Amino acid sequence: MFAYIVLLLVTAFVAYLSGSISTRRLASRLLFHRDLARLGRGNVWLSNFHRLFGIPGFIKLGLLEVVKALLPILLGGTLLAIKGKFEAGLAFAGFCVVMGRLWPLFNRFEGCHACVALAVAGLVLSPSVGIAGAVVAAAGAWASKMFSVGALLEAIIVIITGILVVDNEIALRLLIASAALVILRHLPALLRILRGQEPRFSFRRDLTYKLDERF
Repeated sequence: MFAYIVLLLVTAFVAYLSGSISTRRLASRLLFHRDLARLGRGNVWLSNFHRLFGIPGFIKLGLLEVVKALLPILLGGTLLAIKGKFEAGLAFAGFCVVMGRLWPLFNRFEGCHACVALAVAGLVLSPSVGIAGAVVAAAGAWASKMFSVGALLEAIIVIITGILVVDNEIALRLLIASAALVILRHLPALLRILRGQEPRFSFRRDLTYKLDERF
């Protein structure tokens, strides 16, 4: 029992911290060798990242986001597999990564939409869950021009597809909990959407404040 608790704690610690790291700032340092917080308007949001690195930078950012979510999730599965809980370990690590994206320790608990982290968490449990979540998130965001809409739709479809295809009960509950956290975090955005006050983004011109995270 003690060893099981230690494995859970290690998984939670690594996964949450990984989720808490700003992928935009990490990408600017590792891929472009520049500090995002010291450039442009001096913030680490998507608007400043796009202003500095453009669409090619966005593509590299997305790939780095996937890797940064995938590694701690695989680690969690590997560690919990010692106790015969591989799928539960994947889902638990995914839950912690999503927590880190939504409430990051290193950014005063002001996080991002966690779309990639949730999609990766679903993907490792069942490809159909992850792919469905990613496609719906992209389509919803593109059609509405609001990232919050994409995130909310993704969370809903992850719950539905997860119930249909994920057989492991513990893993399913953790996946549903991850998606529920995304919905909970976006409730203020949902209210703004219903009031017609949620800002929209546009790729026809420079992505300014409209891409800054806001919940």
